[in-house]
Amino acid sequence: MWGWLVIFALTLVWWVFVGNEAGAPKASNWSEVKELVSKGEVEKIVVVNRERAEVFVEGQDAAAYEFTIGSVEVFDNDLKQANEQFGQSVVLDYRNERGGFLGTLVGFLPWLLIIGFWIFLMRGMGGAMGGPGGMMGVGRAKAQIFDKEKQEKITFKDVAGLEEAKVEIMEIVDFLKKPEKYKDLGGKIPKGALLVGPPGTGKTLLAKAVAGEADVPFLSISGSDFVEMFVGVGASRVRDLFRQAKEKAPCILFIDEIDAIGRARGRGAGSFGGNDERESTLNQLLTEMDGFGTNAGVILLAATNRADILDKALMRAGRFDRQIEVGLPEIREREQIFDVHLKKLKLARGLDRSFLAKQTPGFSGADIANVCNEAALIAARGNKSSVGKADFSAAIDRIVGGLERRSLVMSPEEKKLTAFHEAGHATVSWFLKNADPLIKVTIIPRGKALGASWYLPDERHNTTREQFLDKIASLLGGRVTEQMFFGTAETGALNDLERATKMAYAMVAFFGMSERIGNLSYYDSTGNSDMAFTKPFSEKTAQQIDEETKKILLEAEAMAREVIEAHREGLTRLAERLLERETVFTEDVEEILGARNG
Repeated sequence: MWGWLVIFALTLVWWVFVGNEAGAPKASNWSEVKELVSKGEVEKIVVVNRERAEVFVEGQDAAAYEFTIGSVEVFDNDLKQANEQFGQSVVLDYRNERGGFLGTLVGFLPWLLIIGFWIFLMRGMGGAMGGPGGMMGVGRAKAQIFDKEKQEKITFKDVAGLEEAKVEIMEIVDFLKKPEKYKDLGGKIPKGALLVGPPGTGKTLLAKAVAGEADVPFLSISGSDFVEMFVGVGASRVRDLFRQAKEKAPCILFIDEIDAIGRARGRGAGSFGGNDERESTLNQLLTEMDGFGTNAGVILLAATNRADILDKALMRAGRFDRQIEVGLPEIREREQIFDVHLKKLKLARGLDRSFLAKQTPGFSGADIANVCNEAALIAARGNKSSVGKADFSAAIDRIVGGLERRSLVMSPEEKKLTAFHEAGHATVSWFLKNADPLIKVTIIPRGKALGASWYLPDERHNTTREQFLDKIASLLGGRVTEQMFFGTAETGALNDLERATKMAYAMVAFFGMSERIGNLSYYDSTGNSDMAFTKPFSEKTAQQIDEETKKILLEAEAMAREVIEAHREGLTRLAERLLERETVFTEDVEEILGARNG
């Protein structure tokens, strides 16, 4: 349509301003015409509207020349004198004419083009009176609608793990399918359910599975779709969204990333009370969910990974009746998630899925999908016919530690220092009972690190003070080794020191693991306090916290130093093996240091 509009405009302009010039009279003046009169070539001259003269030459029906005259009487006199002087009989006529359609069209052409372009633009956007996407339709909610006839459904079978969350969600779906079973007992349909969990744990996937399982329409929209530059658009879209939902009731309405509009009022940057556009949108959402309207049969699902910043009015019962925790998968759930993603890969024989689940503690469903894809890419890069255990191990290393940088050149002294540093980590963790089990040690640069020790953390739900101390001692093992063997310290221990310091500070300030501070916790689980600006304790307490944190670090450092002193020879052999092979595994460490304690 744009192309046709441009072609039409160019054609019209050419015809008006260029096409007519081919047969138009040539511009001239009285001196040139007088010379033609003297030669006898002029047949007649017609004065048009008493201001323009058209000159007709012998043998032509159309005017050949034209020029502008001043006074008609003066021109009449000049022509008579020319006829007498040259013995000619040029006829002089007069004609009055109006502009006609062409003249009117030329005068109105700019306005016609502007009006035509505006009409075309409005029709292309859906019409100026509220069509989809039109100027008056900017307040329409752009929800994606999934009907029960839609093909390629995602069901709960496609969602591995999340068993407890699926039970909660399935109850809502069952209510919509069989409402009588609940209403006969006096139960009411829940207004809404909030899916809360870290990024990548499957909140949106779970909502899509609801769309596949439920025999009711499913409307999906993102919280950012309500945010617009025009004032009042967000609230208008909320009203339109619930209107669509009521028309399709019973149905499920899903708002992804609801924290985009549900942030606590008056706390965000740039908030100015009730006049703020985002807060107006939230107020309208609260009104729609509050039951003033007839929302019978409409269940609201929402997802967020920042439940701590949501407005309290949004979280109360009667709006979101349920908060469903969608957490990181346990080892059994990770194995189920691997089963889902491994179906698409050509795997080597004997691949142990339980081994992969053990190697990925703390991984979300999205992380596991990334591991499977990365393993396939690594296998293809190596021209392999199938994806094996080594490819998955390399993929996990790539995601956790970063890209391997074998091209990085290290001096022999730097390489030796790195080897002893990593051997110190391995030795301390090997002999401390509560430290995480060691998998491998490497001095191949990866990401920002020049070397790394890989562990398999125990998936504990509680951590004791002794376990914290052993972990901190393992982190400080590299720095203690540098000081004991080389009498110096290097910058490679930055990440170790940072993690150890944060862990020790948490023991004192959050978990009450210091006798001097006592059983106090200054941790804010709500995220809504002003601790970012003011500390919840006095300066004296802050000094005591610093002193207790340092005391814990010194205690852990002494533990690491004791282990290294007792196994100095084994640590040296392990460092030499690292310099030789660059990577050593659990079997090599056990061969050098002996069986692990605990």
